[in-house]
Amino acid sequence: MSALPAHVEIRDVSLRDGLQIEDPIPLSAKLDMLAAIAATGVKEMEATAFVSPSKVPALADAADLAAELHNFPDIEFSALVASPNGAKRAIAAGLRSIEYVVSAADGHSRSNVGRSSAEATAQIPEIVAIAHDSGVTVEVIIATAWDCPFDGPTPPQRVLDIVAAACDNGVDRLAIADTIGTTTPRRVSDLVALVRPRIGDIPLGAHFHNTRGAGLASAYAAVEAGITRLDASVGGLGGCPFAPGASGNIAMEDLVYLLRDSGIGVDVDLQAAIAAARVVQNAVGHDLPSSLLRAGDRILD
Repeated sequence: MSALPAHVEIRDVSLRDGLQIEDPIPLSAKLDMLAAIAATGVKEMEATAFVSPSKVPALADAADLAAELHNFPDIEFSALVASPNGAKRAIAAGLRSIEYVVSAADGHSRSNVGRSSAEATAQIPEIVAIAHDSGVTVEVIIATAWDCPFDGPTPPQRVLDIVAAACDNGVDRLAIADTIGTTTPRRVSDLVALVRPRIGDIPLGAHFHNTRGAGLASAYAAVEAGITRLDASVGGLGGCPFAPGASGNIAMEDLVYLLRDSGIGVDVDLQAAIAAARVVQNAVGHDLPSSLLRAGDRILD
């Protein structure tokens, strides 16, 4: 176990991963969400995804939303893509950072993007070239890094094969994702221990869902293992529409509460995050799973 880091970066994913499973909401509501989340002090946000509107109708307005991001110059925005064409669309819309998602499991990969894991991995060189030719950074996110709803447990070697392809092609960042919220702290520590020696100085992040109640514990285990970049959504909004049973990102405010009280610095103001969760809850029109949204903060001595 490594010593706990002094600071952890949190990337808010409410506008992409959070909304992708929801019914479409107006652009004006998304901009209200964006403003509320920006007020938390978060430095990174996943703004949208440039994917097929027919598959993810909630994100069909990706270019329109991207056109508004210049109003928040203090935030580094990124967008998820699933193909070279998606990368080109994101860059044309003005994004300076893209994320390419590759599932380590064939079942989820075919459900998500219509290709096998190996076929999706084979597109990494082209997507990196498209991004770097335009001065854009690219992150490879490895989905179903622990389990797949169709194939069961993911062999670690499948994750390592994608890691190798990403590193060999000059990716700027990497992340491992628990797409269906099944992993546990021990399994997180084991996988991070396998991945980190293979990536050199490439930053490694992690993305967890709280579907089975272990998301925060898994995030803490990742931090203990040396990861200093975590994804979260305000209110715990989100889920994967291509993975049956997947729901609920870890809530930003719950994560901030945990890290702050563990002596780990974060850029996010907790009260502002709780307020943003209320804005998001109003935008989507249903209750969100955040614990802090229900219980509130406590007064520190």
